[in-house]
Amino acid sequence: MDDPAEALAYDAIDHRAVNARFVDDFLSCAARPRRVLDLGVGTGQIAVALAARVSGLSVTGVDLSPAMLDVARRNIAAAGLDGRVSLVHADTKALPFAPGSFDAVMSNSLVHHVADVARFFDALAYVAGETAALFVRDLARPESVEAVEALVARWARDEDATGQALFRASLGAALTVDEVRAACDRAGLVDVTVSMTSDRHWTLSRPGA
Repeated sequence: MDDPAEALAYDAIDHRAVNARFVDDFLSCAARPRRVLDLGVGTGQIAVALAARVSGLSVTGVDLSPAMLDVARRNIAAAGLDGRVSLVHADTKALPFAPGSFDAVMSNSLVHHVADVARFFDALAYVAGETAALFVRDLARPESVEAVEALVARWARDEDATGQALFRASLGAALTVDEVRAACDRAGLVDVTVSMTSDRHWTLSRPGA
């Protein structure tokens, strides 16, 4: 979302319950993280929620959208977390960090936006190395048009036509669990688990060393 109005509109959606669940699940995977990389930080809501939950933890958020990062900066400042949540404008397919820079890497709902998925998983494997905890969650592509429409009817029934069309397009752009596993294998990601964790999401996880 490169348009400031779109970024603000996205930030205004109430994601608190979904974000809290993500943070809970992330912390179940990465028990004692101290330096966390958030790929596709967006408006910073999950990074802020995580830093507020765990004292002493720092989060570095990466996003390619200046508009989203502008909103994230305001959210971080409003939460009083300027010293613990930092932002980097970068492409997640070419991360400016060395292996070992973080002990946990997380990402929520980014992968279906990435055109070159192989490069994303290559970058993920590089920055995570063999020891960082991993927790990546995204939409899963349904097997049929009928399954897509069932999910749209269930989860976007209160949205207008534009909102429903966006959700439908996101489902169509998403990966299947098998495709995620294949991408992990190709990138050399070791000791990862990929599974369906809701009727519309897959989750890639790996406890940290």
